[in-house]
Amino acid sequence: MAENRSELLAGAAVLAAAIGFIVYAGQVAGITRDSGSYPLKASFRSVDGISVGTDVRLAGVKVGSVTGLALNPQTYFADATISVKQGIELPTDSAILISSEGLLGGNYVELVPGGALETLAAGEEIEDTQGSVSLISLLMKFVGSGAEDTVKGPGE
Repeated sequence: MAENRSELLAGAAVLAAAIGFIVYAGQVAGITRDSGSYPLKASFRSVDGISVGTDVRLAGVKVGSVTGLALNPQTYFADATISVKQGIELPTDSAILISSEGLLGGNYVELVPGGALETLAAGEEIEDTQGSVSLISLLMKFVGSGAEDTVKGPGE
C-alpha cells in the first residue's frame, strides 16, 4: 500500500514538472492567451534571423512579438504580422526594422516611432521597413574593399 502511494506521488510530481515546462516553453515562444494586443503588418526584403515568437521591441522594451511570417508570391517579399500591446499607439509614419542584439546575439524586431499625429489602427501596415543585414555579406564587403586598396596602392 505504501509502495503504491509513493509511486502515485512520484508520478504526480513528474506530471506537475512536465506541465510547468510546457507553460514555460509557451511563454518563451510567445504563445500566450493575452488578448490585450493588436496586429500590425509589414513587408520585408529579408527576415533572416527572426521567426514566429521573436520579440518586438520599442526603445529596448518588449512590446509584442512576431505572430506570422509568409512569402508574398507577387512581390517576393516576406510579409510579417506582429502583435503590439494595447495602449501603445504608433504614428502612421513609424518604421520597423530587424536589429541584432550584438555580434553573437540573436535578432529582434525594432519599432521606431515617427512624428505623425495619426496612429496606426489594428491590421494596418507599417510602410517604412528595413530587413535584416547579413553579417557575412558585410564582412565580405569589408575584406573585398581592403584587398582593392592594397592592389591599387596608396594615393591612386
